[in-house]
Amino acid sequence: MPAPRTTLRRSIAAAAALPLLAVALTACGYGSDAKDDDAKTANVAADGKKLSADTVRIGYFPNLTHATALVGDQEGLFQKELGGTQLKTSTFNAGPSEIEALNADSIDIGFIGPSPSINGYTKSSGKNLRIIGGSASGGVKLVVNPKKIKTLDDLKGKKIATPQLGNTQDVAFLNWISEKGWKVDAQSGKGDVSVVRTDNKVTPDAYKSGSIDGAWVPEPTASKLVAEGAKELLDESTLWPDNKFVITNIIVSQKFLKEHPDVVAAVLRGSVTTNAWINANPDKAKASANAALKKLTGKELPAEVIDPAWKSIQITDDPLAATLDAQAEHAVKAGLLEETDLKGIYDLKPLNKVLKAAGKPEVADAGLGVK
Repeated sequence: MPAPRTTLRRSIAAAAALPLLAVALTACGYGSDAKDDDAKTANVAADGKKLSADTVRIGYFPNLTHATALVGDQEGLFQKELGGTQLKTSTFNAGPSEIEALNADSIDIGFIGPSPSINGYTKSSGKNLRIIGGSASGGVKLVVNPKKIKTLDDLKGKKIATPQLGNTQDVAFLNWISEKGWKVDAQSGKGDVSVVRTDNKVTPDAYKSGSIDGAWVPEPTASKLVAEGAKELLDESTLWPDNKFVITNIIVSQKFLKEHPDVVAAVLRGSVTTNAWINANPDKAKASANAALKKLTGKELPAEVIDPAWKSIQITDDPLAATLDAQAEHAVKAGLLEETDLKGIYDLKPLNKVLKAAGKPEVADAGLGVK
């Protein structure tokens, strides 16, 4: 995988392609329905000072790659920074529904993957969202049936699952196939490798039934497959410079950012504090994330799944902007995204102020930030 470019100028995708992209370019993909956490509202500190908004509404996935949101909410670290401004959370199972919620003013801030961020930004001609921070890197693996596939070259002629047409992992796998010199039709998935788009919820069953020979998937799906007898053949992080690539970042409604910069700053302080706590206390953080998942989904992940999954995810404040640029390039190369202009998708000034105040190094926008 070539080193990411630092500039990206493209024209917006043709209108006919946009309906497909709205569904196709998603994040990890665990369904499509939002789940409002109406019954659970954070306790507001009695002596907490209210910021410019009464409430801030944050969306995220019940997924380990959204550990910052899971742990920050579970441990009350966001609410601590918000003081008298109430935190309200909603959970989503796929990128498009979260982008729709942001567009409909149902949430203000979201934790989400790179592909829906790109799609949401381009569909609105750059008027909808901004990426304001990082959250996680990595956590994506190629796992295979070891009886059928022993080396990477053995993938030729096999059936490999990705979560959804054009989603972050689908684009990465198509790019890897292309770099191997193999041919696959991106839309149908047919070619030298059969790319089978399968919802992560059913991928383990598809593997057990033998209808797929492996999968290029995010955690914890990859570790669930390994628990079923699959073998890890490739960690996607090894394909990237410094073994880092964005899997989750933080987005905000441009309207909310303009009207409530103090609230956005408080959420970013909560994120930075949470990330530092996670990295300093990995075992406690893993338990906290699992407790949050149990609260949200009704069950926690078993040790044989969460332990290896947790180790493969890097929690970071850096949005790794250059890798988002590269992922957009890969989608264009695969024919799933028309060339478009991503300049202005980032506004990292609020985050860099928070990082500077915390004595941490600032992060870069790879030339894709607002002026």
